[in-house]
Amino acid sequence: MPEAVFERIDGGFKATGLARGPWDPDAQHGGAPAALLIRAFERCSPAPDLALARVSYEFLRPVPLGNLTVTADVVRPGRRVQLLEGSILTPAGTEVVRARALRVRRAEVDAAPEPPLPMPGPDLGRPNDFRRAKQAMFTPDAMEIRFVAGAFYEPGPASAWFRLRHPLLDGEPPSPLQRLAAAGDFGNGISAVLSWDDYVFINPDLTLYVEREPVGEWIGLDSQTHIAAAGVGIAESVLYDQHGRVGRATQALLVARR
Repeated sequence: MPEAVFERIDGGFKATGLARGPWDPDAQHGGAPAALLIRAFERCSPAPDLALARVSYEFLRPVPLGNLTVTADVVRPGRRVQLLEGSILTPAGTEVVRARALRVRRAEVDAAPEPPLPMPGPDLGRPNDFRRAKQAMFTPDAMEIRFVAGAFYEPGPASAWFRLRHPLLDGEPPSPLQRLAAAGDFGNGISAVLSWDDYVFINPDLTLYVEREPVGEWIGLDSQTHIAAAGVGIAESVLYDQHGRVGRATQALLVARR
């Protein structure tokens, strides 16, 4: 079993088996590259007065295991609003993920009291029911998942808590936003309304809205999936830490019979 989801190699990164997703044994779960790009944005011209408010990802192609290059730049600088762009590329130079991030000046307002959590905490959760594979996977090997409502193979809305079992990068603890991104891509998986055996419901995009940085290791998702007849699937999740709400995640879904 690898020790981290990614390893440093030749100025870039190597995705280990812990990044593997559920749809293709040679491709990553979306949470792994999402978190890696958050790391790149965090290191891109740091601006302490600004907070990361939104990150939108386009998964242009399946993200392979193995060696990858990550780039990130500020494309629209500013004192109150900044726009960043980042990409993940294969060794051949093929872009597989593209992301845009929005930084905005932190709000100078009195904090409102946090409403109570709408779901039980992770201590009351139960182990997830995801079918283990012979090979290491992001689910469940890299991520510990505890359901408090619903299940992977129980159709309908679900609520679950997520915690990284392994570091995102070897020798480096993940930041709060990296933990958020790693968990935020699970909404369509935990709230599926179609059979995993008969359908794929792959998200070619992910958008995270971040109201505040999470605190602690656990990230909670309260998720629902909607698929319109002869239309498009959308998965929506409200994101929590153990103190309250931290943001929202949305995913468009490619739905197809296997």
